[in-house]
Amino acid sequence: MNKGKFITFEGCEGVGKSCQTRLLKEYLNSTNQEAIFIREPGGNAVSEKIRKLILDPNNNDITDLCEAMLYSAARAQLIGQVIAPALDSGKLVICDRFIDSTIAYQGFARGLGVDKIKTMNELVCGEYMPDLTIFLDLPPSESFKRKGGCDTSDRMELESIDFHNKVYEGYLEASRMYPNRIVRISPRGTKQDTNASIVKNLQSRGLIK
Repeated sequence: MNKGKFITFEGCEGVGKSCQTRLLKEYLNSTNQEAIFIREPGGNAVSEKIRKLILDPNNNDITDLCEAMLYSAARAQLIGQVIAPALDSGKLVICDRFIDSTIAYQGFARGLGVDKIKTMNELVCGEYMPDLTIFLDLPPSESFKRKGGCDTSDRMELESIDFHNKVYEGYLEASRMYPNRIVRISPRGTKQDTNASIVKNLQSRGLIK
């Protein structure tokens, strides 16, 4: 059986990733196209526990390297338990965040270095890399305004605006690193307009019908 296809969604806090993955799911359901939708960190029992550990605001003493390794641990479990079996059986997998989040947040904003994170991602993911990544391109100054401020229960969202600006710069760097994989889409229009652009891009690459 042919290997399945793997699509990821990326972007800063509040850009509308969850909304757009939901709209894509509705489109696929309406056209009888099966897909598995997951999120990072999370997607299975072990990774969801790691997610709670990472995002808990009380854990403000987690070191930058520990944080990166926790994300990688959650990803390794998700790949082994969910992503790899699904792709190996020919299924379509769509994930809210993946390797580019680690490049942007830990490699760039935390200052661990993009090369170090790239090596870590390659070790954890192996052959299970995204076929296409939708980067919802909106800077934090706009995305947080749209979101109505940060989520005080999320340790990452509570970081300074300078940190989130560096995250955005990290995403731009990832886009330069992987120009053939990462598609930049502006979410400044209506939700439906953004969804239409996403569907059109995925269709043009033969990832969906």
